[in-house]
Amino acid sequence: MRVVHINRSDVVGGASVAASRIVEALRAQNIDASMLVAEKSGDSSWAHPVAQSSINKTLLKSRFLWDVAGFMGHEKSRLTRFAFSLAAAGFNLSKLSLVQEADIIHLHWFNQGFLSLKGLGKLLQLGKPVVWTLHDMWGFTGGCHYSGECERFTGACGHCAAIRDPSANDISSIQHQRKKTIYRDAPLSIVTCSTWLESAARKSSLLKDHSVISIPNPIDIDLYAPFPRAEARKRLKLPIDKKILLFGAANISDPRKGMHLLMHALKKLANGKNAKDIELVIFGKMPSGIDTRLPFPSHLMNFVDDPNTLVDLYNAADVFVLPSLEDNLPNTVMEALSCGTPVAAFRIGGVPEMVSHLRCGFLAPEADATGLAEGIEYLLYKIDADEYRFLAREKVLHNFTPELIANRYIQLYSSLLSDNSLYDAK
Repeated sequence: MRVVHINRSDVVGGASVAASRIVEALRAQNIDASMLVAEKSGDSSWAHPVAQSSINKTLLKSRFLWDVAGFMGHEKSRLTRFAFSLAAAGFNLSKLSLVQEADIIHLHWFNQGFLSLKGLGKLLQLGKPVVWTLHDMWGFTGGCHYSGECERFTGACGHCAAIRDPSANDISSIQHQRKKTIYRDAPLSIVTCSTWLESAARKSSLLKDHSVISIPNPIDIDLYAPFPRAEARKRLKLPIDKKILLFGAANISDPRKGMHLLMHALKKLANGKNAKDIELVIFGKMPSGIDTRLPFPSHLMNFVDDPNTLVDLYNAADVFVLPSLEDNLPNTVMEALSCGTPVAAFRIGGVPEMVSHLRCGFLAPEADATGLAEGIEYLLYKIDADEYRFLAREKVLHNFTPELIANRYIQLYSSLLSDNSLYDAK
């Protein structure tokens, strides 16, 4: 069974990490899985970049800029520029040998100049079974990656709150209609990484006639594993005698990541009796001068792409905090739990599917900074730390191992191939 996965990158971004983990899990079960990417950043032999030549690299950049420029006339501000994607430009992947020879085409996240809606249509016209793992909501909206409280995707979009001049026939409505035309009668099976996203996808008008199931992402349980906290802190040069609170994201300035709410929560903690015991560790792209606004001694790591360093960070922390307002199945939460680190977060998206409240973490009401502060304090001072670490690890071992997730995908692939007339005719 040959399966070609399609994702913009092999390692850059949360969807890329998740997609690569799925490929590795499948390969460990002897599935011939490969991945087509726009640009390759890692060293995996199964990842194949489309933009290898200088011409294709130039084309990728120009198509990315074309895609972004096409939305600039509609954007509310630069802060939301990448919260909405048009998929107006990209490569024709349908004629590549990896695609032509595949039994299954498995899509992931392919925006920013890699695959256009037109290119998606060409893949669907090949007649091969197509699986699409959704890492956000873009596949069934008029262009936004997360819809917030809006549910216009259950109709035809329009009057889009994410753009400057919403109307009945705005860009979201136009894009929604384009997707409707492309998806119609296509051999498309949808997988979501969380039951939260599955529920939203099932309600959408675009996917109501397609199969939608939920399969979570896997994690390398041998790499992301617990070990003595003192060892991790020694390597990272962190104090042994402090309570370490960890926060991280690819870009913590993204409004969706909730840094402003974390700031409010930290200020409340700073007024507590245990404030002198707490220090912060933050990793990810961050605005300059952030350290001057934090109420605790802080260790800023910037962007971390080395898995071993991430493992040290999770093991060094007493608590990982996720203040996100919208998220699917965050890799950081799964990584923290796999290392035995309890998580404080809001009860949003797919997070409750990973974090069992008062067992391996604390779930505060959505956007409740006071509740988040209470949750952090609870996990730092009011739990049996060893028990929570054990339960966090057990949550991962029972639900997110590579073998378990790979087998669920293999079952899906097998059922699609057995039902596919084109495959049977070969």
